[in-house]
Amino acid sequence: MAARSRSRRRARESGGRPAFGNDGWVSTATRSRYADLVRLLLRYGRSDLVSGAQTDEFAVGDAAADGSDGPGTAEQFASDLEAMGPTYIKLGQLLSTRFDLLPAAYTEALTRLQDTVQPFPFEEVRAIVEGELDGRIRDFFAEFDEEPLAAASLGQVHRAVTRTGRDVVVKVQRPDVRETVRGDMEVLGTIADTADKRTSVGRQYGLAQLLAQFRRSLVGELDYRREAKNLLRFIELTKDYDRLVVPEPVLQLTTSRVLTMERIDGRKVTDLGPLALMELDTRPIVEQLFRCYLRMILDDGILHADPHPGNLLVTDDGRLALLDLGMVATVPARIQEQVIKLLLVISDGDGEEAARILADLGHPVDGYDAAAFRDDVAHLVSEAVASGADMEAGTVLVELSRLSGEHGLRPPAEMSMIGKALLNLDQATAHLDPDFAPAEAIRDNVSEIFASSLKTSPGGLLTAAIEAKEFTSQLPKRANRILDSLAQGEFTLHVEAIDEHRLHLVLQRIANRLTLGLIIAATIIGAAMMMRVETDSRILGFPAIAMLFFTFAVVAGTGLGIHIVLTDRKVARTAQHSSTPPG
Repeated sequence: MAARSRSRRRARESGGRPAFGNDGWVSTATRSRYADLVRLLLRYGRSDLVSGAQTDEFAVGDAAADGSDGPGTAEQFASDLEAMGPTYIKLGQLLSTRFDLLPAAYTEALTRLQDTVQPFPFEEVRAIVEGELDGRIRDFFAEFDEEPLAAASLGQVHRAVTRTGRDVVVKVQRPDVRETVRGDMEVLGTIADTADKRTSVGRQYGLAQLLAQFRRSLVGELDYRREAKNLLRFIELTKDYDRLVVPEPVLQLTTSRVLTMERIDGRKVTDLGPLALMELDTRPIVEQLFRCYLRMILDDGILHADPHPGNLLVTDDGRLALLDLGMVATVPARIQEQVIKLLLVISDGDGEEAARILADLGHPVDGYDAAAFRDDVAHLVSEAVASGADMEAGTVLVELSRLSGEHGLRPPAEMSMIGKALLNLDQATAHLDPDFAPAEAIRDNVSEIFASSLKTSPGGLLTAAIEAKEFTSQLPKRANRILDSLAQGEFTLHVEAIDEHRLHLVLQRIANRLTLGLIIAATIIGAAMMMRVETDSRILGFPAIAMLFFTFAVVAGTGLGIHIVLTDRKVARTAQHSSTPPG
């Protein structure tokens, strides 16, 4: 009874679903998770949840005529995800960055998704902190507030003071959240794999690959040691900007489930009214924030995926604090270079070149129309350039990601995340300084951005030097071998234009099928002619020899048909699987 009571208590804390554990509730929890997900799919499976659905382009800012697929449905979708627990809240936050997959109403609703839940009791907070730090709370903290400052789906934050008198905040992970997330991910993984194998939507949008990206992000958020490393990294990246500040982690009081960091007092950017903004010199803050984020994304390859205004605090001394660094992604060098070129060609108004860069970045799927995509991108870029100083880079990148999805071009996930980060940055800078022009800031920093794309790291220079040394040392020997082969008439050039072995097997299979088909047809014709032969050996009144040939032809024809169907299905599945893009 006690075990069942504990399981029910964990079920209430995780949004009504029994916890995933070893106390006899595993099958019930799994069925409950499947039931929740199936209800969600049935409810929204027929709406415009996929951006490829036909939408009314003239109904700008209006809901659908019947109200079924408008903003109301999107808001309800966000609310349903929120009610399903921490995994689906985080999934919704990730989907809010995938403008190529979801229409605008849904990404907007998911952006406002509230990651707040009821706090869990302080007794459990005490047990987790003392278990993780291997000691009593009073041994590490002189003060520790029992009431949390904030409670989210993965953890909650408490104010505290260390034994050395340092003001800190302590983030404590919610009990059993890892078990809940593990069970939800198993269910989502099964659904995504099935969808990729059996549905065109799954293959077109790569649901398993999207889920793998989500899994990596969620695993990182569940390990508070990674967030502590992110804080240290951002402290290093912002050291040259005196108007930006990042809380310093206390590594001695940090584990995978407990994060202790410096407390920074201030007001959220969204809470500052016009009068408060008049008292601040916001232009240097905004300029440093924009320049710092551009450099981090396009030079250092680090992306704070969620810099929305609620994660930015204005301190009493007029600095801007960057908070909540759990969602941090890396931007590969290839994507950095392409985004730099994309920003440059957008500022020049070259829509066709922008379309070419996006095509190189993305992966075309069924229905991709390069010409229509190029025309729409050119139109979007020309409109953005016509807006002049009002052009917002984040908005343009978001719309380009959306256009890519509509035309069957799947951009890399980092592209959408960069667009979302810059869009949030545009919103924050617009609130702090409405006169700030992101387009001018990009042009002012264009030389620095371009220089960053040309910069080679010391490791890259060393690698190039080693490769050059190997090339020069091996060149004379290889040149001699080539000249000797030419002189002796032994030089051959092998070009692998097609898979000759596979082609040979396919042709052989076709020839075998044709040959067997001709034999079956000849047997049927011969059996029909034998029907006229007079003989005493008869089956059902017909010549026995003719009936035997007819039987052989029917059995052989049936076997050939079954073999063709089964073989072709297997080949189709293999080709489908091999053509599925990795990302």
